[in-house]
Amino acid sequence: MKTVEEFLPDSTRHTRIGFNFLLPEMESKSQQNIEKYGVDISTIREAQARIKSFIHRTPVLTSESLDNISGRKLFFKCECFQKGGAFKFRGACNAIFSLSDNEAAKGVTTHSSGNHAAALALAAKTRGVPAYVVIPKTAPTCKVENVIRYGGQIIWSEDSLQSREMTAAKVLEDTGAVLVHPYNDARIISGQGTISLELLEQAPHLDAIVVPISGGGLISGVALAAKSINPSLRVLAAEPSGANDAALSKAAGKIITLPETKTVADGLRAHLGNLTWSIVRDFVDDVIVVHDTEIIEAMKLCYEILKVAVEPSGAIGLAAVLSQHFQKCQAWRDCNRIGIILSGGNVDLGVLWHSFNR
Repeated sequence: MKTVEEFLPDSTRHTRIGFNFLLPEMESKSQQNIEKYGVDISTIREAQARIKSFIHRTPVLTSESLDNISGRKLFFKCECFQKGGAFKFRGACNAIFSLSDNEAAKGVTTHSSGNHAAALALAAKTRGVPAYVVIPKTAPTCKVENVIRYGGQIIWSEDSLQSREMTAAKVLEDTGAVLVHPYNDARIISGQGTISLELLEQAPHLDAIVVPISGGGLISGVALAAKSINPSLRVLAAEPSGANDAALSKAAGKIITLPETKTVADGLRAHLGNLTWSIVRDFVDDVIVVHDTEIIEAMKLCYEILKVAVEPSGAIGLAAVLSQHFQKCQAWRDCNRIGIILSGGNVDLGVLWHSFNR
């Protein structure tokens, strides 16, 4: 296992300077993007400047063993090593530090199954403002404990999105706090897009990036930034079969919502929002749907080969690259250098620890 930046040649280490010189040529298109999507490469770069002193610049790992298994050269962007254990801290931090002092004084609120909840609590703590967090009763224990650890005030809801949204609305009414949506928020999308800026400095010349998709905040930011830097770069979404609304939406050309979702990837059960859908529709090249068994196998490979703890939502990118859909698809045969975002590492390990004590 190698950290990419440790092995880059001198000429490649200076690629980030080249990106800065190239970006002004894209200003006209960037302005069109911000008018259409509310986000563009400039808002993402502004987010990077705003949050860089608070976040971790996460490493990119490689593995010859996983390269051999996949038949590709893989570059794993380890957002599981981000503060809070997931990429969500980037967007939450950007949203919190975008607020005026008067807005921040009233605190922030959100609804989330776990990672965004913890990220917002930690970002709010960093700025010294209260965070009111609506969490479904079925959220993984480790994610709930993260919210408590970071000082977030928990308000419980039922598992449905409707219950989460209704409970959050009541919190807003009672507190006057600022709502920070988990994904359908330009500040969140811009913060998540900073992942692409780092990844393409650490691993230039990628052919594709594979990104988990749920509400779409992560892939929207990643896709906008990546395509602004390199329009020929493919951006592929990875989605569980039990929550495949993004694949259905892409096929239908409009947002499709599912009456219920069922997947081991608890962080991938949301549906696309109006902001994220327009970006996914226009910038994501394909959605690769995988089964839970494939996700669990990918988690196992991350543990055994990369020596990295990854939650199901975080492992789905590797599952997608190893899937028959991807391996046999003629459209992706020339995608030989692939970035995979390991989006989070907050997984309950109670069953594993219990097995050691038998």
